[in-house]
Amino acid sequence: MLSPYRISYIIDFMVSHIRRIAHLDMDAFYASVELLRYPDLRGQAVVIGGGSRHTPEVGEDGQRRYAKLRDYVGRGVVTTSTYEARALGVFSAMGMMKAAKLAPDAVLLPTDFESYRHYSRLFKAAVASIAPLIEDRGIDEIYIDLTEFNDDVRVLAQRIKDAVRNATGLSCSIGIAPNKLLAKICSELEKPNGLTVITEADVAPRIWPLRASKVNGIGPKAAEKLAALGIQTIGDVAAADPALLQDNFGRTYSEWLMRASHGLDERPVVTSSETKSISRETTFERDLHAKLDRGVLTPIFTDLCVRLAGDLQRKGYVARTIGIKLRFADFRIATRDLTLPEATDDAAAIRQAAGECLRRITLDRRLRLLGVRASALSRKEDVANNPSVMQGELFSER
Repeated sequence: MLSPYRISYIIDFMVSHIRRIAHLDMDAFYASVELLRYPDLRGQAVVIGGGSRHTPEVGEDGQRRYAKLRDYVGRGVVTTSTYEARALGVFSAMGMMKAAKLAPDAVLLPTDFESYRHYSRLFKAAVASIAPLIEDRGIDEIYIDLTEFNDDVRVLAQRIKDAVRNATGLSCSIGIAPNKLLAKICSELEKPNGLTVITEADVAPRIWPLRASKVNGIGPKAAEKLAALGIQTIGDVAAADPALLQDNFGRTYSEWLMRASHGLDERPVVTSSETKSISRETTFERDLHAKLDRGVLTPIFTDLCVRLAGDLQRKGYVARTIGIKLRFADFRIATRDLTLPEATDDAAAIRQAAGECLRRITLDRRLRLLGVRASALSRKEDVANNPSVMQGELFSER
């Protein structure tokens, strides 16, 4: 006999089928953009995440010379990789040195975020020309509400995929389902260049056999804890005793787990949102000492502030609060914030405020990471802004 929980889930699911939500995910986005620039690398293991020194050089014979991952020395991480590199075990966020052991012959390319943002704008504009109800989820993925379209959903999705290809030269994968949770899962089922459509009838045969971690919101720790309870798949979660889940995860998360495992998600596609903060940070390839390496750190800090100001200006925001983030060699993190009398998007004002934050931290250890953040944001057109703050010396002697 079905429990009251299951009956409620099934009733909810029957109501939810009226929506048609698409999740569009660009295929290996950064790497694919680079392959447009270097088409001779197609079909090869390529890793993105190097610095400017890894820019390919053109020899006297006109042939490009590419850096190899085996020669990388430093502490950077992989930004992304081609599917050929992923087949060798190299994935985003992996340490570059570890990746070099797995795929020493992979080509290493530097990141070029300006190009990635450019292609991001292109693909989103192409989608919006067909289906304007879009929720922006990052540089390479969006949700699209297709509920009001009368077109055959596969035909409509293919039109969107063709528009993205024509605008960018890149492929994407689209999953379409009754809600955002299922759409995101199914956009990954047939990558790359996939087009997957599921209904409520597909949850048991297609979704339940997948690993529980395939649900966005079940992270590594939760998946590990579920596995310790003998719960490996999404179907296992759906069949689990609600009391067992509540005892181990608490009432709120356990109820969400049960609903998610049955493919239930009422979240709307949010077509507009206000940015809460904008930040820029960098991880050093070697630890730097705030005083001994002041000559190296000061221009890096200044560049972060300039880039942060550029982000604010490009997005039309000004910030009242400026903060910094430091990660030391022992991985401890220190943050400081300063609220300004007037909101700003001026690089000099941001640098001055960040410098004041910096002076509130004892700088007697080596640093791994340095970051600058702008928060308490307002739309520039709504604020009378006066950015006349003088630039100060950073990492100076006290």
